[in-house]
Amino acid sequence: MPKVKAQGQTIECDVGANLRGVLLQNGIDLYNGGAKLINCRGIGSCGTCAVKVEGEVSAANWRDKARRSLPPHSPTTELRLACQTEVLGDVRVTKYDGFWGQGSQIFWTPEG
Repeated sequence: MPKVKAQGQTIECDVGANLRGVLLQNGIDLYNGGAKLINCRGIGSCGTCAVKVEGEVSAANWRDKARRSLPPHSPTTELRLACQTEVLGDVRVTKYDGFWGQGSQIFWTPEG
């Protein structure tokens, strides 16, 4: 089973599990500020669940690519939308500040 490291936790999940679901089901606060209230609930349209993912995950799908092509995101960054990402192997997840998680300061890291 793959392991997801985020916010000081190590979580085991099934291969192909949705990263957003894994994080939220394990009490990891994925959204910054007001995004907790107005996020799209996982359909890939808002972009507020953007995280840095290191490890084996699915290729970015069209929803992920399309949303990250719009400001304040950029398709050239290493961020991914957690709601559109499947966990395929062990991963480390980092969340940045900013409403959409696009900031330069780390909000939380894999270690805490």
